[in-house]
Amino acid sequence: MCSCIVGRVSATLAPAPSPSPARPAPHRRTRLLALPEMRWALAATVAFLLGLVSDVAGMPVWVHGILYAVAYLAGGWEPAREGLRALREKTLDVDLLMIVAALGAAAIGQVLDGALLIVIFATSGALEALATARTADSVRGLLDLAPATATRLTAQGEESVPTDALAVGDVLLVRPGERIGADGAVLDGVSEADQASITGEPLPVVKRPGDEVFAGTLNGTGALRVRVDRDPADSVIARIVTLVEEASRTKAPTQLFIEKIEQRYAVGVVAATLAVFGVPLAFGETLTDALLRAMTFMIVASPCAVVLATMPPLLSAIANAGRHGVLVKSAVAMERLGETDTAALDKTGTLTEGAPEVTAVTPRPDSGLDADALLALAAAAEHPSEHPLARAIVAAARAQGLPIAPAGDFTATPGRGVGALVDGHRVTVGRDESGGASEGGTVVLVTRDGEPLGTLTLTDRLRPDAPATTAALTALTGTAPVLLTGDHAGAAARVADATGLTDVRAGLLPEDKANAVRDLQRAGRTVLFVGDGVNDAPALAAAHSGIAMGRAGSDLALETADAVVVRDELTAVPAVVRLSRAARRLVVQNLVIAGAFITGLVLWDLIGHLPLPLGVAGHEGSTVLVGLNGLRLLRRSAWRQSAA
Repeated sequence: MCSCIVGRVSATLAPAPSPSPARPAPHRRTRLLALPEMRWALAATVAFLLGLVSDVAGMPVWVHGILYAVAYLAGGWEPAREGLRALREKTLDVDLLMIVAALGAAAIGQVLDGALLIVIFATSGALEALATARTADSVRGLLDLAPATATRLTAQGEESVPTDALAVGDVLLVRPGERIGADGAVLDGVSEADQASITGEPLPVVKRPGDEVFAGTLNGTGALRVRVDRDPADSVIARIVTLVEEASRTKAPTQLFIEKIEQRYAVGVVAATLAVFGVPLAFGETLTDALLRAMTFMIVASPCAVVLATMPPLLSAIANAGRHGVLVKSAVAMERLGETDTAALDKTGTLTEGAPEVTAVTPRPDSGLDADALLALAAAAEHPSEHPLARAIVAAARAQGLPIAPAGDFTATPGRGVGALVDGHRVTVGRDESGGASEGGTVVLVTRDGEPLGTLTLTDRLRPDAPATTAALTALTGTAPVLLTGDHAGAAARVADATGLTDVRAGLLPEDKANAVRDLQRAGRTVLFVGDGVNDAPALAAAHSGIAMGRAGSDLALETADAVVVRDELTAVPAVVRLSRAARRLVVQNLVIAGAFITGLVLWDLIGHLPLPLGVAGHEGSTVLVGLNGLRLLRRSAWRQSAA
């Protein structure tokens, strides 16, 4: 569609009530057919296809005539209404020109050509409306992370209050398993908070007095007293919503530039059509001949071939990417991906798999245990726990086929570890206070009856295809990707060393990631950001293009991104960028072809006498030619070449 629908995420987004603080109520997504643009586009497409079938089948003219008329009405009334509204505001909308061209085509017997043009308009408008609605849905869903109520401590005791009524200085009681109601600092208690939605850290973070906590993050097994340090409207989670909205609005200037070009083109074609009709008429040409020449000019100058010059390559690339597990949300997104000259990558869930694994088992020489025995003992003590580290230790033992002994008298101490009776001995597994981290990993100490037996190192698992992907992006863009992560510097350095990255920025909050992307853009770079979490959404929206990893990606990341890697294969990122560049090359080829045909036919009509049937044939020929050229990207070999 020549005139894209410009949608903005609604600023009136209120948090939905939740049945419990730990489990926010799911937000409702906009259904496809709930959008009027989608319904009208579907009706126009169905009517067009039925008309085409009846036409080819040789049914009576009135049958496909009625069906084509339905396609015109269903797909054309909205752009026609918008075009007339623009006329009342003394501007000329290209969509109105297209409707006139489609009606002109029908007036001289090219009903199918006009109906096809109408269907293209309607389909493009529906896709834009759907993307806008889904983004608004996902932003509303983000606000569901924050609980509806919180427990506030007063001199009289406890009281349950709405989180939006909290004020700076209030003291909250956060029980185990509850979501934290506001940004603040821990006054008392020890627990672990799952704050992956904010910082991207894959493991729960120990919270002690003085540590910062964020609204919407999930408290672990300990109780906390938290002092509110930020107004709920200024919380990190609320600022993420604002950043997504602001970054989305920064794309508007590009849309305004496109509309300005359309306006000039529309005015030029209308003025030229009137001149082609009026000038010969003034010099004595008959009304019929002058009108026929003007109608021929309107047909050959109409941008049907230009529209098809752009859409088939991009839509073919989208379809091909979809067959290989990459969902590109629009033709505009597919085109933008090819402009990338710098990639910025999240760590957790993007370059890594977002799940801890045991990478080293180190028994003490005097423990009398080998690595397998130490791992089995730790797994026995951790077996009753649901902590991510515990699950990783148990999974490692099972993967090696080690027996896991039954445990009793299980205890868990938030921030310290677990203990259990295993074969009559008290076994504990907890953080190694002497070190705590090794090369970006988490180290836990295993003891038996108070005697240290050895350590286990757990790290976030690097994706096997991460090094190849970063190398491919470097070769593709000419610049090594930038690593942007909320995780600590040690973990970031470990991943950077494994993937060959040198520009590493760690410890970033969501707004810091978005600012880092903007800094790159201010330096003249065209940035592609790849991420997966809620904390990545502002950067995804701020970047020129954004790709979300789909397996564990948050709703907001998936909706904010321009493309989603559904199969979670990281190598698909450089592949889809290459495919976009191939599509852009075909777009340029098609625009040259379409421009050459339109220019030649228009000059023929103005200088000589272009017969109407020949003009229509030339116009349709150029349309078919650019369409077939664009469909070349549907071939499976196009993806293989991009993925090579």
